Amino acid sequence: MISKRRSLRMAVVGTLGAASLALAGTAMAAASPAPHTASTAAEHKAPAVKAAITATPSASSVGAWQLFRVTGKTTGLKAGSAVTLQQKQHGKWVTLPASAPVSHTGSYSLGVKLGLKGKNDLRIVNGTTASPVFNVTVR
Repeated sequence: MISKRRSLRMAVVGTLGAASLALAGTAMAAASPAPHTASTAAEHKAPAVKAAITATPSASSVGAWQLFRVTGKTTGLKAGSAVTLQQKQHGKWVTLPASAPVSHTGSYSLGVKLGLKGKNDLRIVNGTTASPVFNVTVR
């Protein structure tokens, strides 16, 4: 008698499961591949967003050691990760001690003071991702 009850219970559960799938429509069927279909992990990953950074200085010309801001937006970077200012010195990019966290919206704001007089080539970086170069002249 126990095996008949168990069989009946299994049949009811199986019927309810099939009815649930039928009610869910094609969205449920499309979400899970057929059991006989082999799929790779790459097929199920969301498309990767290419990381990018924009940078806009609040002034194009400042006095030596005068505070200005660099603001911008990022895409493909994790909230809380740091963006850092780099300055081109003698043909090489040098990381300056100025960084700011990326907000949950992807924006950042960075306070900067420069002392190297003349035209300064600058960029904002995070790992291998860099903003386009922008210039601030220190007078």
